[in-house]
Amino acid sequence: QVQLVESGGGLVQPGGSLGLSCAASGSIFSINAMGWYRQAPGKQRELVATITGGGSTNYADSVKGRFTISRDNAKNTVYLQMNSLKPEDTAVYYCNAIVRPKATVYEYEYWGQGTQVTVSS
Repeated sequence: QVQLVESGGGLVQPGGSLGLSCAASGSIFSINAMGWYRQAPGKQRELVATITGGGSTNYADSVKGRFTISRDNAKNTVYLQMNSLKPEDTAVYYCNAIVRPKATVYEYEYWGQGTQVTVSS
């Protein structure tokens, strides 16, 4: 069993900063890509940023230059530093990971429970 636990959401004013973290735990052999997605009310879930095990990153155009994704492979943890936040960044942010559990050769996709980020004055 693999779990992803997010932390760090909250309320921030426009122009402010917030950091999210997501720790993977359980019966893990290896973790491939990790990432962050978000879902605003009435909208579909969308990609925010991803990072491979080797550190290659990919960002949605809407967050390029403002958000930074990073990971600590030793801690099985992925981070999202969000700067210059805008009201349109308000959403539930979900952590995602492609994990190979122990005792299997297959990879599976896992999701965290989500953490609310609200950008408002």
